[in-house]
Amino acid sequence: MKRFQEIFNSSDLVRRAFDFAKLAHAGQKRKTGEPYFNHPLAAAGAVAEWGLDETTVAAALLHDVVEDTGCPIEKIKEQFGEETAFLVDGVTKLGKIKYRGVERQVENLRKFILALSQDIRVVIVKLADRLHNMRTLAALPPQKQKRIALETMDIYAPLAYRLGMQKLSGELEDLAFPFLYPQEYKWLIKNVKDKYEQREQYSNRLKPVLETELRNNNINLISIDSRAKRYSSLYKKLLRYDMNVENIYDLVALRVIVKDLEDCYAALGIIHKTWLPVPRRFKDYIALPKPNGYQSLHTTVFGPENKITEIQIKTARMHEEAEHGIAAHFAYAQNKGAKAYLERTATFADAKELGWVQQLQNWQKNFSNEDDFLQSLKIDFFKDRILALTPKGEVIDLPVGATPVDFAYQIHTDIGDNCVGSRINGKITPLDHQLRSGDVVEILTQKNKKPSESWLNFVKTSGAKNHIHAALKNKSGSLVKRGPEAAELRITAEDRMGLLKDITAVISRSHVNILGVNSAVTSRYPAIKIRCATTDKAKIEKLLLKIKELGGVKEISYQLI
Repeated sequence: MKRFQEIFNSSDLVRRAFDFAKLAHAGQKRKTGEPYFNHPLAAAGAVAEWGLDETTVAAALLHDVVEDTGCPIEKIKEQFGEETAFLVDGVTKLGKIKYRGVERQVENLRKFILALSQDIRVVIVKLADRLHNMRTLAALPPQKQKRIALETMDIYAPLAYRLGMQKLSGELEDLAFPFLYPQEYKWLIKNVKDKYEQREQYSNRLKPVLETELRNNNINLISIDSRAKRYSSLYKKLLRYDMNVENIYDLVALRVIVKDLEDCYAALGIIHKTWLPVPRRFKDYIALPKPNGYQSLHTTVFGPENKITEIQIKTARMHEEAEHGIAAHFAYAQNKGAKAYLERTATFADAKELGWVQQLQNWQKNFSNEDDFLQSLKIDFFKDRILALTPKGEVIDLPVGATPVDFAYQIHTDIGDNCVGSRINGKITPLDHQLRSGDVVEILTQKNKKPSESWLNFVKTSGAKNHIHAALKNKSGSLVKRGPEAAELRITAEDRMGLLKDITAVISRSHVNILGVNSAVTSRYPAIKIRCATTDKAKIEKLLLKIKELGGVKEISYQLI
């Protein structure tokens, strides 16, 4: 709480939020028996330690006031300003989302949380809230424990990881693990504890040897410490190694922190000169960062006593970003200024090619001053999509402009065909109404109802259009005639790693929607069929030329369907 105390002492906003929240929660108790105010205080402490600004710390102190004390959001806005109120309101909305283990909904729910938040800081406050709730989860009834642990494991830990907050992600997984897999957890504690202790003792013997080698070779060494593999990630890895702990070489890894990029590679050379590297166990995450921005050199060597040992090498900056991710970026921009931030050496893959998660990483390229940086925290890359909810809380991902009919067909063809009306957020709404993110949509149906041809004038998704066309019949019972609605690309290429990803990236960059992919590997040359939502022959011909240029592509043709 050291960082929180510093902000508290210097910020009138944080002191006022502290007093307001403490008074609002006075008399309330948590299931643990402690005063309720301890919870928002712990969340604010975490947010402060991660390096967030005073507005976010104040929002963390106030994050439960609206939901749990009946205080209107207008009062928060009046006393603490529009920005603080906006963050509090965002966290309050996220509190209404419940996940109950529907696997196909996981990715959409993560996207929904980000879209609903509209600001990265809302997600970070929610993660701080979840961290403290998980630390005190034992006080809740077993059924609630399991639901919250499952939500944490499937939704919030991956979100933290994707924001680059690896330390937080790992802790959330470790806290959830015993509640979701109690027997496996007991087995792990029983069988691994001694191994951990042995590896830790070995690491302590190795540290001074490694430090001497590096300093003797003029490496600007900052520190060497050890990192024990987390129980949750260890268990996942053991499942791949027949539960044999002896096969896990990174049970405890050494972490070498050096001054700059040049020292990283120089240190690697010295380590490989001193101890024989294990073949195929070197990974350069500096030249090729992980999708969430993680950077480090990982190598595994036959160390003293011929023990296989993993060593990670990174700069202090890389280490801080690996621990706190996007929050570390935020703290750095505040402390050093945007200009210095732009001089960092990290490189990130193009967001459009790698998907919505990587778009989070792209924001740091686009600001030239601190005001622009603050604006960059706003989540605006969902502007082409809307995420609406069924009454049971399932998330439906649709394009902007989608209607209740698109929503209905996304759930099931029969629901779309039998749709007669919709209720949005509890109100009867026409079928051509354009949905917005966060809408709760209930589809009203009638048996034996058939789609109306007029629906084709307003539906947005190709899936809805195809189903409507298929269901429309003329008086004689034959299908209404229609022209081709899509193109099927037929590709023959050498079987290689990343081939399909490269092809779909070219299609996406050409602004063509992919309707389906079918790949059959029967020989060295897989046959790939990709259905695309276009019948524009000129556009298709250009697309074929681009795909033909990809390595390994032998033949390509298309057919309108």
